[in-house]
Amino acid sequence: MIIRAAFILAAILGITPTAASAREVVPFRESVSPGTIVIRTGERRLYYVRGDGTALRYRVAVGRPGKQWFGEARIDGKYVRPAWAPPAEVKRDNPRLPDVIPGGARNNPMGARALTLDLDEYAIHGTNRPGSIGTYASYGCIRMLNQDIIDLYDQVSVGTRVVVVP
Repeated sequence: MIIRAAFILAAILGITPTAASAREVVPFRESVSPGTIVIRTGERRLYYVRGDGTALRYRVAVGRPGKQWFGEARIDGKYVRPAWAPPAEVKRDNPRLPDVIPGGARNNPMGARALTLDLDEYAIHGTNRPGSIGTYASYGCIRMLNQDIIDLYDQVSVGTRVVVVP
């Protein structure tokens, strides 16, 4: 009852409780165009650069050692509750996986939303494993809490620049 009252009060005051999200507004002084997504794998953080010297910062899971990539890409697709077809490397390591896992299925690792990238088979997506956030967990995709990918999804468009740095 007390926890529910705290969430109701936070909603009335416009406060997002930290347990509900990993995002926060932080200063961002790098010379990156507003609207760019910057992912710092060493920090396991994603920054959505705003035009006022700040960025929205999200905790993320990134690729495991040997599975990471660095460089630039662009968002080439936006999907709600996407189905998932395991890439060949994932299927090779986990041959029992089905060829396709339907969107919304409990075992679908894509979560609530996905932003696909024009680079190989990578995406920024939600997760059905929230405990992996803040770790090196994937085959190169960027995982976010479902509520955070929904927030980011609503702010970006196809063509958004994505920069991944160590």
